[in-house]
Amino acid sequence: MGAFLIILLLPLACTVGGAAVCRSCPEPLRNGSVVAQYCASRPGTEREGRCCWERGTHPERLLGLDLSNCSLQNLPPGLAEAFSVAVLDLTENPLMTLPNGSFLGFTLLQLLAVPLPLGCPGGNNAWEKVTTSGSTQLCQGQRNSCNSSGEPAWPCPENAACAPDGPGLVQCLCNSPFHGYKCLREGAFPGLLFCGVLGATTLSLAFLLWGTQRRKAKAP
Repeated sequence: MGAFLIILLLPLACTVGGAAVCRSCPEPLRNGSVVAQYCASRPGTEREGRCCWERGTHPERLLGLDLSNCSLQNLPPGLAEAFSVAVLDLTENPLMTLPNGSFLGFTLLQLLAVPLPLGCPGGNNAWEKVTTSGSTQLCQGQRNSCNSSGEPAWPCPENAACAPDGPGLVQCLCNSPFHGYKCLREGAFPGLLFCGVLGATTLSLAFLLWGTQRRKAKAP
């Protein structure tokens, strides 16, 4: 029974995660911040905590996230749920470092403000324009690393194509009809078989867990 509840709650957890990061700071979105300016320039946006959302779309898109002056020593755990943001402000925080892959999947990020000592993720070459103002560094216009003149560190296999996956990050996507390890398998992906095996495994684990808990409940 517990496994069923976990499965049912997973989509809800993902939905709440995007909103949870908006409440990483108790104060509302700060007027005059780069996030507030961006959100004010776009019609149909709505503020919530430190975020602004593009309402009227399905799903609703998180556009801006202002985490400036939040006393953050590390990036908040829920940051990955804000992958759809176009503007993100991390200034005025005692952040020591930005770990590799911190912005994995942030392909729509176009303006990132960070404390000056940290530098832009992916390096300056991952951005169209990098400027400094006081203790702030602005990383503007994320570049497509697949179109860079330099050779990628991990070239894609023969049957795959390069796709951007965040500042300075790329991923390899199999060309149809190839799939599997290094895109070596050809033909349609066995979706029905995969779902059937996954469903059977989930049910088996659920019944095993239910049986185990029932025996414990009956034990004196």
